[in-house]
Amino acid sequence: MAENENLPPKVMKELAREIKSLDETPPAGIKVIVNDDSFSIIFAEIEGPAGTPYENGVFRMKLVLTTDFPQSPPKGYFVTKIFHPNIANNGEICVNALKKDWNPSLGLRHVLVVIRCLLIEPFPESALNEQAGKMLMEDYEAYARHARLYTNLHALKPKMKSKAAISESTALNEGSTNNIVSAPGPLLPCSTNKENNSQDPSMNVATTEAVGVGASAVQKKKELAASMKVSVDKKKLDARKKSLKRL
Repeated sequence: MAENENLPPKVMKELAREIKSLDETPPAGIKVIVNDDSFSIIFAEIEGPAGTPYENGVFRMKLVLTTDFPQSPPKGYFVTKIFHPNIANNGEICVNALKKDWNPSLGLRHVLVVIRCLLIEPFPESALNEQAGKMLMEDYEAYARHARLYTNLHALKPKMKSKAAISESTALNEGSTNNIVSAPGPLLPCSTNKENNSQDPSMNVATTEAVGVGASAVQKKKELAASMKVSVDKKKLDARKKSLKRL
């Protein structure tokens, strides 16, 4: 890994140790991306916590370390667009752990965990995104819908996006199917457009064959009924002959 000239060797050594720890045993729902070019920018991917409007989303963020780190806190930014009271439109994160509550003894692990917890419990009182903060306090359902929309548009996992696309396509196809008017009988094609039928001979052939099969079935029923009637008439005739013989 390349060393960063802006950070003292002692700080670099401690950072290397902590980044290795985060890489080997990452916090729940957080994946640290090792930056080989510089230790001054720490990238991470945060999974949206279950039961929140950010569920199923993966949010990329970064911590930018200052030249006097750890005396000064890092600055946090969300790279992935997100609708959240404590995250500004430019991605800047407002959390006490990175401001007034910062302590040089706090490590990057603590900071990342606090930021993920912020997705579970926002603090609208110190909102950087005033619209999100106001919606959260006045109409949580509207806030949640808006936040989910951002999640689906910008942070949804690739597999989930594919499923969403398939579901949307299926819904559209079903909607189109529901608009088709059913034929009055099973032997008729869905379309009765003569011009379309003339352009597709197979449709006419299929229709003719279907009608032929239907006519054949009707004819067989008639023949069976006629046969049964003949059988009944014959039995009656035999009965009459027997009666005449007795006389």
